Amino acid sequence: MATIQQEYRLKLDDAEFKNGQKKEVEVEGIEGAKVLLLKVNDQLRALGPKCTHFGAPLIKGIIAGDGRITCPWHGACFNIGTGDIENAPALDHLAAFPVSVKNGAVYITGTEANIKAGRRKPNIKCHPVTTAGAEHVVIVGGGSAAIGAIEGLREKGFNGQITVLTLESHLPIDRTKLSKALIADEKKIEWRNAQHFSEAGVNFHLSTEVTSVDFKNHKLKTSSGGEFGYSKVLFCTGGTPRNLSMPGFKDLKGIFVLRGIEDVQGINKVVGGNGKKVVVVGTGFIGMEVSKCLAGKGNDLTVVGTSQYPLERVMGGKVGKIFKKQLEDTGVKFRMNASVESAEPSASDPTHVGAITLKGGERLEADLVILGVGVTPTTGYFKNSGIELEKDGSVRVDDYWRIKGLDDSYAVGDIATYPYHGPGASPDSHVRIEHWNVAQDAGRQVGAHIAAAEKPVHFIPIFWSALGAQLRYCGATPNGYDDVVFHGDEDKYSFVAYYTKGEDVVAVASMQKDPYMVQCAELMRRGVMPSKKEIIGGVDVLGLKVPAGVTI
Repeated sequence: MATIQQEYRLKLDDAEFKNGQKKEVEVEGIEGAKVLLLKVNDQLRALGPKCTHFGAPLIKGIIAGDGRITCPWHGACFNIGTGDIENAPALDHLAAFPVSVKNGAVYITGTEANIKAGRRKPNIKCHPVTTAGAEHVVIVGGGSAAIGAIEGLREKGFNGQITVLTLESHLPIDRTKLSKALIADEKKIEWRNAQHFSEAGVNFHLSTEVTSVDFKNHKLKTSSGGEFGYSKVLFCTGGTPRNLSMPGFKDLKGIFVLRGIEDVQGINKVVGGNGKKVVVVGTGFIGMEVSKCLAGKGNDLTVVGTSQYPLERVMGGKVGKIFKKQLEDTGVKFRMNASVESAEPSASDPTHVGAITLKGGERLEADLVILGVGVTPTTGYFKNSGIELEKDGSVRVDDYWRIKGLDDSYAVGDIATYPYHGPGASPDSHVRIEHWNVAQDAGRQVGAHIAAAEKPVHFIPIFWSALGAQLRYCGATPNGYDDVVFHGDEDKYSFVAYYTKGEDVVAVASMQKDPYMVQCAELMRRGVMPSKKEIIGGVDVLGLKVPAGVTI
């Protein structure tokens, strides 16, 4: 395959584009190759046509006036001029190609390999400086935030040492595929391989638990007696799944939480060839996703929840009712407005769970039980460190993700309560959001701040979930919401739901309505999201231009 830069003509009848217009165009001379041609600020640009996360067609993406394009599915953002990532969850950049117009024909310049690939890995190769006094960043945690921080550090020019201390036994994985698909092989969901991190000069210490922090002397201690010094430290240890305190739950085998590879391996071992009776306790996203996955494999699924509808606390009753119906269509049964009383042993094996008893006496037979009752921030290492934690066990940070009172210590992800400036926020609004891409965005921003003193640019949180038709969600509700404006057909699982606080639209959920959610996220970010009154009045958010500049 050719590796020489050369000009290629695009198969295009009309080279006249309006600002904001985009087309997916074939490349002459390269079979099957396409680029996304678009015009922004009076300049033609050419990019790889698919998001580097899950391959979403960027022809359906959202173009902003400040020169970035947002994936229509999961909100990954790329700089239109360079193809560089600006927001998670993508890790690879888009390929970007110079464009020229000659005699009415449009050409791009690039190599055949790059045009076919449509993407490029970040260049993070580095031989770290290890002399006395050299910078040393230690990352505590090995998930989404860690990989964002590593790539942010190296791409922005940090040439000091990077050490990762993680309790995980593997390199960073796409954790979202654990509950959605129960994939138990870490190699299949590994974001980057060992060679990638080795070339970047990153030193991973797997299966390593940090137990204490000495902020004054810049030292971390581990459970095995190890000690690590640092010049800067980032904590991103995620959450620890909650168990239940009722009788049987801490004693019987066959009861699982779902957080890591080991949990999935245990679940898959008990499920075996499927056809098992499974009880899922909890109606959050983890519980719903794993229920859909296991029901689809031919297991008998029953979900137990304390509310009337799944996800009702976050999404409201109307949308929660849709989720319930979707899962019932796959064979999932529900016991709602119910509370668990105990886990009972199996008649054939008194060490293994055999049933769950609900308050009121109903008994649900179970070959295995999965708990999805939330997580608590993993912050035990802060004990005796002088840091005052929030009531939920998280740590408060500032707009730069720095721990309060410490200029050289950062925290992101599930453990961080951070300032939120989006719609509906008050001057002192803080949120803690357990979203995979929020952690990666924050980690990347910390890396850029440490390496190049870049000020973080606020983003609107985005979330997605596999509940039949894919759910998309953006925004946050630190002060709650008081109404939901629903547009769509709930029977066909096709809708956009606008969550409002007064006249402010503070969050948006959608199904089968791409790219409404990402358009709303971009409008929110710029402070130009239509009001509740305008939404009710029929304004179509897709018809609005996304201007330049971020106002939150």
